[in-house]
Amino acid sequence: MTDQTELLRDAMTAYALRRPVATVAVLGNAPLEPSEERAARIDAADLVIRVNSFVLDRPGEPPRQGSRVDVVVWPRLTRATPFLFDRYRERLYLLVEPMRMHGRKELWPPSWPADLGLIPVANRDVACRINAELGFAPGEPLAPTTGLTAAWLAVNLFPEARTTLAGFSFLDDPHQTRWRHQWGDEARVGPEHRIEAEGRLMQSWIDDGRATFVR
Repeated sequence: MTDQTELLRDAMTAYALRRPVATVAVLGNAPLEPSEERAARIDAADLVIRVNSFVLDRPGEPPRQGSRVDVVVWPRLTRATPFLFDRYRERLYLLVEPMRMHGRKELWPPSWPADLGLIPVANRDVACRINAELGFAPGEPLAPTTGLTAAWLAVNLFPEARTTLAGFSFLDDPHQTRWRHQWGDEARVGPEHRIEAEGRLMQSWIDDGRATFVR
């Protein structure tokens, strides 16, 4: 069976600000304090990946997470922010559906633009591999978070690049039961996620130099 990861790398590279891709920034949705240094580092990356209900810095507001996005990784149930589909024709959208492995039905949210182009991320090539790295047994009704999936794509598809991670709360609080976001209300951590295991996996990338986490 064809491995989709080479196609994903090529597609993501095509949307990068500069090529070859030497620096990648991946942003989770955890609240961030103002930081000009962090925002500048993110915006300076060759490739910026954001997930779910992401936000961008706006003129006149304290810089936090930068204002660029090249690749969006998101599932069907994402609550749309004003930023999610803004200038969508200039970005690559990667649709992740790990719970389709466990029988969740397909749906097409009405918030999506009618002409939205996207690439569905094959579970066999990404989610299944992440689940294995997390130590999940095949067939367990578990799935990686979208944030971890985006970070996994960065460190595995661009191993030669310097990857910056920010906005991942499970590194500091792996036992939380509710997510706090930059946008919208709090939400419970889904029962299909094991964020303590995700924190350990992401920390292993940081410890071995594959990525850097900035607070």
